[in-house]
Amino acid sequence: MKTLIKRFSADEDGATAIEYGLIAALIAVAIIAAVQSVGTTLSETFSEIDSGLG
Repeated sequence: MKTLIKRFSADEDGATAIEYGLIAALIAVAIIAAVQSVGTTLSETFSEIDSGLG
C-alpha cells in the first residue's frame, strides 16, 4: 500500500497535462481578445468608408 501511495504522489503526468491545458486556455483568451480588437477597428473603418461613399 505504501508503494502505491508513493508511486501515485510521484506521478506528474496529470499535472503536466493540466499545465498544458492552462497554457492553451491562456493563448485562446489572448487570441480572442486580439480578434475582437481587430474586428472592432475593421468595422469602424468600413463604416467610415461607407459614409464617405454615400
